[in-house]
Amino acid sequence: MVNNSTFQQCLDAAYRYLSYRPRSEVEVKQRLHQRGFDAEVVDKTIAKLKEQSLIDDLAFARFWKENRLSFRPRSKRLIMKELNDKKVTREIVEQVTEDIDDMDNACKLGRRRIHIFAHLDYPGFHRRLSNYLSYRGFNYEVIKHTTALLWQEKEGKPSL
Repeated sequence: MVNNSTFQQCLDAAYRYLSYRPRSEVEVKQRLHQRGFDAEVVDKTIAKLKEQSLIDDLAFARFWKENRLSFRPRSKRLIMKELNDKKVTREIVEQVTEDIDDMDNACKLGRRRIHIFAHLDYPGFHRRLSNYLSYRGFNYEVIKHTTALLWQEKEGKPSL
């Protein structure tokens, strides 16, 4: 039997945790367990939050993807990994990330940084931009194409 005051404390803790940003269901469960609430209270709280539409893994995954693409661009692969780390189901991850275009994102990201690499010769430009894009999870083919395209743009030549 769940004590009403314990349930309310658990619910308040969940509201507070969700007030900063959307969370996945598993994130909320883990946080509530860390706070010392037992499984029965946590399950009842999660059900209440779902009923109030405060926990929705699909909405969370969309938020995460849009946030990443807007503020901290990453490759599709890295965004999928982050969502998997947040314990979002594979079906939701695939559904949300299916429209991500790595080539377009890499070009946008590279164009933001091209002014920093403008003084470099091609080997230096290629190395620095490749490292930058690689760190953000883009694969070799995308990096190769992007560096060649941005070098041509930098040099004022027509693009591929």
